[in-house]
Amino acid sequence: MDTGKNRTENRPSTKGGDYLWDRSGEPDPEIQKLESLLGKFRHNSPTPVFPAIVSARRWTLFPWRLRLFPALATAAIAVAAIVAVTILVYKTKPTPTTVAGWDVSEVQGAPRIGQKTLSANEGTSRLDIGQMLETDGQSRASLQADDTGKIQVEPSTRLRLLSMGSGLKRIALDRGTIHTYIWAPPGQFVVDTPSAVTVDLGCAYTLQVDESGAGMVRTSLGWVGFKQNGHESFIPAGAACATRPKVGPGTPYFEDSSAEFRAALTRFDFEDNTPQQRAHDVAIALREARNRDALTLWHLLARVDDQQRILVYDRLSQIVPPPATVTKEGILRLDQPMLDRWWNELGFDDISVWRRWERSWAGTATPVREK
Repeated sequence: MDTGKNRTENRPSTKGGDYLWDRSGEPDPEIQKLESLLGKFRHNSPTPVFPAIVSARRWTLFPWRLRLFPALATAAIAVAAIVAVTILVYKTKPTPTTVAGWDVSEVQGAPRIGQKTLSANEGTSRLDIGQMLETDGQSRASLQADDTGKIQVEPSTRLRLLSMGSGLKRIALDRGTIHTYIWAPPGQFVVDTPSAVTVDLGCAYTLQVDESGAGMVRTSLGWVGFKQNGHESFIPAGAACATRPKVGPGTPYFEDSSAEFRAALTRFDFEDNTPQQRAHDVAIALREARNRDALTLWHLLARVDDQQRILVYDRLSQIVPPPATVTKEGILRLDQPMLDRWWNELGFDDISVWRRWERSWAGTATPVREK
């Protein structure tokens, strides 16, 4: 045990005894001198109390970090789990597909899709690719595709859906009558008939096909392209055009033209067998032609022989003078760019619309007609 005696015994010996330690004993002059010099620096205030030292000081500046790390770790695990489950589901679950087709509604009577008889009480049915819709003498139906248009199907009609691609919607009208109202881009809706291909150019029209395969198109809005066997016809609103199997489309005409004009065109297109008969009917058409009938005369340029072509050129020039870039020599040799530029002067829309879409579906053959 430490005692005062021990501490006294262990003190170094100094002059003046214990004065140096506890101011007892005889004072030493040197010590007194030092006390005098250092006394002015004496501090009488109490000793300050310092706070205890905290370990890991670097974390005390951001104590929220310690609380945040567990939350972040939990969130990361949750996200990883969600991603893993999503990948697993989408890899194992087949991607849903939308079947292209037409909705069938507004049914009257008992039309059929294949062997299934439709009823007005069933609501909307579906005509899919490869299927056939048929109406009897008392039945009607309405087809609609949101990105294409609407088709009214009259009695005694049979049609088939051939394709519904992003660039081409195609049906085949074997017989009967349809009224089409198309809002798809020009050239995307095509109807095959036994005697011609009908190409929508942004319009509404009626198309009829009889049991023999002969057809007729009547345009009420926009214009229609009619093509087969090297013959092409453009039918604007108010005009009509007939077509026959193995011949293709005839010469389009406005339906308010004279009876003599229309009869001459029908004979010229489908009945005349000799050059004399054809020349006679061309002469009637030229005599009966009004200004509006420039539509018909422009088409006749490519259908008549060389001698008659001069007469047709002269009459059409009187109605609609050709533009400066179109020459008589060019027209007589049937220069296609010149013919197209003259068409554009007739006021029936720009023919480049037809040429562009003609290239897009050139080579698509007309399907064989079902019996």
